[in-house]
Amino acid sequence: MHFADAKGILSAQNGMNVYRGCTHGCIYCDSRSRCYQFTHDFEDIEVKQNAPELLEKALRSKRKKCMIGTGAMCDPYMHCEMQIGLTRKCLELIDEYGFGLAIQTKSDRILRDLDLLKSINRNSKCVVQMTMTTYDEELCKILEPKVCTTRRRFEVLEILRENGIPTVVWLSPLLPFINDTEENIRGILDYCVRAKVYGILCFGIGLTLRQGNREYFYEALDRHFPGMKERYHSKYGYAYEVTSEHNARLMQLFRAECARHGIVSDVGALFSYFHEFPVLEEYEQLSLF
Repeated sequence: MHFADAKGILSAQNGMNVYRGCTHGCIYCDSRSRCYQFTHDFEDIEVKQNAPELLEKALRSKRKKCMIGTGAMCDPYMHCEMQIGLTRKCLELIDEYGFGLAIQTKSDRILRDLDLLKSINRNSKCVVQMTMTTYDEELCKILEPKVCTTRRRFEVLEILRENGIPTVVWLSPLLPFINDTEENIRGILDYCVRAKVYGILCFGIGLTLRQGNREYFYEALDRHFPGMKERYHSKYGYAYEVTSEHNARLMQLFRAECARHGIVSDVGALFSYFHEFPVLEEYEQLSLF
């Protein structure tokens, strides 16, 4: 872990990352890709120590309230957050200035800030997104080794629901020959139905591999799934999009189950939902509904 002063904190789409890098150790992580131009080891977290100051300046200068997004590149609730608290400081500012929040994580550490999430949701809008890829707990510990398992994330979703906070699950990525199975999809969908999530994002059954994350992924396959790397090489070569041979069937299952349970699954609709800052009266009616 090292500290740095950032030049800015909000993107053109009002997204932010207060950390750069990650310690969750997920074997498929796209953020390791060389195109993101990391100049330090991925696990050597860069802490943007001036993030709260930059965020406050940015929020003060905005003419209209909007949704602030975080967690798209680096999880805001890594281990270091519990020591440093930058995510919490930024959430306090979002709450103080009356902005909305769309936050994405794999970690149950988000419950530390439940008070702030509730306050933001009460005064504007808060959407919590959680990634769920692997129903089998032992397999989850291999694929996502340094973060809470899917069962615990389901419990977090239930707690958020009980506190009136809408949730969306990212069902991605799903790894060919490993967890691209009907049993896995149905297990995760069952969690989502029971937690009454607002929506599920799924871009297809598969993953993306490019320089940087491909090498890390293949090394992990050699450690945990002997012979699996060769299967990937044989079928996909060096393709960027690695699509499961079961994609059509499993996506049909996914869409049918979402429709049956009233869960939003349209990607465009969900991204619009993340970015739409509500008219307060309308949002209160939707929350009650």
